[in-house]
Amino acid sequence: MSTEAHIRLAADIGGTFTDVVLDAAGQRFTTKVLTTPRAPEIGVMNGVEIVLADSGVQASEIEIFVHGTTLATNALIERKGARLAFLTTDGFRDIMEMGFEKRFEHYDVFMDKPVSLVPRTLRYTVAERISARGQTLLPLNEQQVRDVATRMKAQGIEAIAVGLMHAYAHPAHEQRVRDILAEELPDATICISSEVCPEIREYERFSTTCANAYVRPLMSGYLYRLRDLLDQKGLNCPLFLMMSGGGLTTLDHAARYPIRLVESGPAGGAILAADVALECDINEVLSFDMGGTTAKICLIENGQPERSRSFEVARMYRDLKGSGMPVRIPVIEMVEIGAGGGSIARVDDMGRITVGPDSAGSEPGPACYGLGGDNATVTDANLALGKLDPDRFAGGKITLSSEKSQVVLDRDVGDKLELKDHWSAAGIAEIVEENMANAARVHAIERGKVINRHTMIAFGGGAPLHAGRLAQKLGINTVIVPKGAGVGSAIGFLRAPVSFEVVRTLSINFEDFDAHRVNTVLAEMSREARSVVEDGATETTDLVETRIVELRYVGQGHELRVALPDRDLTTDDAGALREEYQRLYKTIYGLTIDDMDIQSVSWSLTVSTRSTPPEKAIATSAATAPSAIGERDLYDAGLGEVCKAPVYWRPDFTPGASIDGPAIIAEDETSTIVPAGFNATINSLSYIVLQDQTAAITEKGE
Repeated sequence: MSTEAHIRLAADIGGTFTDVVLDAAGQRFTTKVLTTPRAPEIGVMNGVEIVLADSGVQASEIEIFVHGTTLATNALIERKGARLAFLTTDGFRDIMEMGFEKRFEHYDVFMDKPVSLVPRTLRYTVAERISARGQTLLPLNEQQVRDVATRMKAQGIEAIAVGLMHAYAHPAHEQRVRDILAEELPDATICISSEVCPEIREYERFSTTCANAYVRPLMSGYLYRLRDLLDQKGLNCPLFLMMSGGGLTTLDHAARYPIRLVESGPAGGAILAADVALECDINEVLSFDMGGTTAKICLIENGQPERSRSFEVARMYRDLKGSGMPVRIPVIEMVEIGAGGGSIARVDDMGRITVGPDSAGSEPGPACYGLGGDNATVTDANLALGKLDPDRFAGGKITLSSEKSQVVLDRDVGDKLELKDHWSAAGIAEIVEENMANAARVHAIERGKVINRHTMIAFGGGAPLHAGRLAQKLGINTVIVPKGAGVGSAIGFLRAPVSFEVVRTLSINFEDFDAHRVNTVLAEMSREARSVVEDGATETTDLVETRIVELRYVGQGHELRVALPDRDLTTDDAGALREEYQRLYKTIYGLTIDDMDIQSVSWSLTVSTRSTPPEKAIATSAATAPSAIGERDLYDAGLGEVCKAPVYWRPDFTPGASIDGPAIIAEDETSTIVPAGFNATINSLSYIVLQDQTAAITEKGE
């Protein structure tokens, strides 16, 4: 993508709201509209119409449109994809049921196992076998493939996933199977594992291929319908899709591999937080993104979010790891929980308030929307606590009903626990904030990080409402709320590079490190990645390559990611890579195994366009705070009482201005709550910087 594009558009479809941002030579126009789940492209176009009207920009003047969507994720969660069949090697029909061959909940005999996307009656096998070394042990039975195709046609199959043993390294049989199936079933979508996920571990490879095939008809249809609507509008610029790994790809590639879009929205938020960290010279950051349906937490170090090669979609049992569908895709490492504005609150059989993970979404939405919702939600609680202005919610597009909120809060929580006034809403807010705090603690501990050393960067429509209290729970002293926080993920889209990652499995023991073999594979991967990026980018003279190897001690089952130098490797590099692996291993596990050799599992190479360095925040002189535009009764959890809080309009602030809490800083897409004991200062980039003054006093006293 050209860094010289001056008029750019971004849209992020969430479970509740669709956020649209138009950037015209640095001047930003934003809006939030309700997501239209039955036809998501309609919500996108509604938002586009608004920002075009607000900006006075003509559709034909837009130079780039970047889009992220939860449509693929929702289809997997709700099981609303294509009628899918799976074809594999004889003897491996039940791998999709066997999974990892372990229980994720050892002591619950009634636990719910993940349900396969493909029922056993639609899983077929074919006689063939290639060894891990590439020897043909059993030729492919082509007539059997044609017979299977006939059965699939009779079953009304719309999509087919093909996963054969050792195809990650030797794809000839898979490619031939695809060709035969395409002849017999020309209207079916066909995905082969050697293209979707060319990595070892057959269960994850097969699961990823099935997920890609399952959502591809839905996603490709949606993406091309959106493209048609944009063309009809006269918006004929290139359309890029945000991927879960933090890069952009072309429309055609996204339609072919939609599984790479499953975490595209949260990835945009992580990119924004990483840029803010660089702008403000912060080394350790906790990114906190809370929308209408979920909350996402990501750790960022030295301006780089953590990345991974694995992800789990649609957890079905108490949000436990192992209860979902594993996919092997490039993804920004984060924890996502059902804690958003639309998360439904209730009292369980033990008399405890619980919140989420189910959400009221955009249809019907929280009760206060007045669109038919009849459950108490976090948004209803925030309205009752004075955190939201009922007349200016979502820029005034939705008028909230305090009366409807209070009815469901009393009925679902207050009456059951004998709580009066604001206390049911306070209980809901406290529980959802504790849920998020606990998720952040666990996420940090699992990675060997100390949570209270981090600075929180809060964005999304809900995060600024809860960030101050969440920081208190985590012992974090500083919170930054960037400009345009309410549509933060969409803004992050505009900062993302065009990129593509290629992964290959190549096992090499480092006692006998074959640098020539590795360099040959990396060169092939570089050519493949560059071909994709050059197809989408308008400027390809300055591309950046990032190389990663996944290493483990010989005999272990899990790996750690180690960065490779951007050059051909030599035999001497084996020692340096081993030292870095052991440093990471000790950081996470507290020890090293010095007499054990290490081995590679997979090698990944990412090619991307070079991003423009972010503007640095500079020191500002003190400025006078603006006058408050009003006053509201606000419940402050730290004080444990309702107090009078002045309301300020965020655009009225100038850099250097400062106020003390309790206070509310309102803007069109969200509001920042400044708790008692906090100070809010506007920095040179117009970001709100919240400082916990009570923590500073305590540290000074100690």
